[in-house]
Amino acid sequence: MELSVIITTYNSPEWLRKVLIGYDMQSFKDFEVIIADDGSGKETEALIHQCRQELSFPIKHVWHEDNGFRKCTILNKAILEASADYLVFTDGDCIPRKDFLEVHSEKKEKGYFLSGGYYMLPMDISLLINEEDIRSGRCFDLKWLKRNGLKPGFKNSKLIKNAFITKTLNTITPTKATWNGHNVSGWKEDIISVNGYNEDMKYGALDRELGERLMNKGIKGKQIRYSAICIHLDHKRSYKNEKDLEANRKIREEVKAKKLTWTKNGIDQHIQKT
Repeated sequence: MELSVIITTYNSPEWLRKVLIGYDMQSFKDFEVIIADDGSGKETEALIHQCRQELSFPIKHVWHEDNGFRKCTILNKAILEASADYLVFTDGDCIPRKDFLEVHSEKKEKGYFLSGGYYMLPMDISLLINEEDIRSGRCFDLKWLKRNGLKPGFKNSKLIKNAFITKTLNTITPTKATWNGHNVSGWKEDIISVNGYNEDMKYGALDRELGERLMNKGIKGKQIRYSAICIHLDHKRSYKNEKDLEANRKIREEVKAKKLTWTKNGIDQHIQKT
């Protein structure tokens, strides 16, 4: 197994099914999917059981009970279940283009993590996309999206599939190569070496904090923002609040100021229990 794909989810089975269909269409085939489930109900469990019967890749379901926003905890548990040495992280609302894993596999390199982005869709198009739109690839086609109401803008350049253009955009983009949970990959040993995700972090740049510790350790980010493409389905964020955002900001400030490479509340507590 070359890649383990870790997908976070919470009570969004309709979106998760669309995402899993996207992985069924990948040109790269040597992978497993691990669903990092932060306490979803029976509907998500039933969907995963159904997908195991219908789709072409192995699926693991790592679940814990719903006790508030504990994304970092379920991610750490999922990492320990990964069979591969190289891990791809994404979310249960991000449908991958068919070459998504191929790009992550080809670009992976010791001493680096890969930093991708996403293309955010409005809610009306998110709801419109069906299985055939995903399997045919037309949900990534700008002409099809524009016919269905997509507005023009520079961000549409993310969906241009041209090797020269994407390489150029990856090079000149002012966006830094950060650890973005919706589209990022790295070596399992590197992630464990900084003690995984900080479980004190709530919603708001929790992924970037891990990346900052990796960079403090000398692991560099490599930009694949315009070549590893996923479309992001719209959804509400009821768990977002200023208190948690401020607490996260303070943690990140300390990581930067002290150049920390280790979190005290991380993956090691789960290693001891396995």
